[in-house]
Amino acid sequence: MLRRALALGGGLIVLILIVLGIKGCLDARANRELSDYARNVTQIVDETAQTSKTFFGKLEDPGSLSVTDLVEQVNADSSAMDSYASRVDGLSTPGDMGDAQRTLELVYELRASAMSEIANRMSTALADEGAAKATAVIANQMQKLLASDVLYETVVRPEIDGVLESNGIDDSDVPKSSFLPDDKWLDEDEVAAALGVTGAGEAETPGVHGTELVGTIVNGTELAEGAPAVISGEEAVEVEVQVQNQGESAENGVTVSVSVDGGNTLEGDISSVEAGEIGTATILLTPTPKGEVTLEVKVDPVPGELVTENNEASYTVAFE
Repeated sequence: MLRRALALGGGLIVLILIVLGIKGCLDARANRELSDYARNVTQIVDETAQTSKTFFGKLEDPGSLSVTDLVEQVNADSSAMDSYASRVDGLSTPGDMGDAQRTLELVYELRASAMSEIANRMSTALADEGAAKATAVIANQMQKLLASDVLYETVVRPEIDGVLESNGIDDSDVPKSSFLPDDKWLDEDEVAAALGVTGAGEAETPGVHGTELVGTIVNGTELAEGAPAVISGEEAVEVEVQVQNQGESAENGVTVSVSVDGGNTLEGDISSVEAGEIGTATILLTPTPKGEVTLEVKVDPVPGELVTENNEASYTVAFE
């Protein structure tokens, strides 16, 4: 009996050691995956910082670059951002990093979209005809870049570093990432000055000009003034603002804005909308609202617009 008991005890010890060994291997593998993910994110963020430096450096001081050269280089910066977004989408994501990854994808979607629109408008902004409106579009896209920076710093980076810390990994923190180097680029006049654009705000086509706010949708729910809406179970809040061009010619760079309880105003842009057509601007609300709030939505008058009473609305929304 004693020998059997000793043999059984020895067997249990061996089994425990095997289980502990397997668990140790699995833990080590999981930590390697987390570290690899953080390292890959860091590499993309570092390359993004270099693209930001070269892009805004050219805006600040184009030096001897011709208009053609500047446009080509901005197109190259836009292509680089598309590449970063694709690489983010293709990251191998450990389960614990799922939330951070989804928001990181949104960050780079915003950055790639903004840089694409800026590149599309750059040649017009540097030309004689249409420069003012193209510059307004570029300035509005800077708001989108700012939103991406806020999302990264308030959601992505803390989430990744928190997962690493909870798993005992203290040497793989991801770096900060602010693509927009200075708030001055949110000012249309600053962008215009950098590009040498004059005449901002002047109507470039004759005839009737006007817009109307025709719809506001939050995460798929259409809002109505005087009818409170409930939005539930969403981490990110997107506001789709629909604007109809009621004028006689196309309008470019239509700016819309959303504020929560009269606080910080977030802006979006409709790059172009033809006469009689409806365009949509999507604005990400950051930080995410909580509880019952008042959303104030406005459409900036376009050059030559005289009637603006139909350019704004106020909604009551409860976020649960």
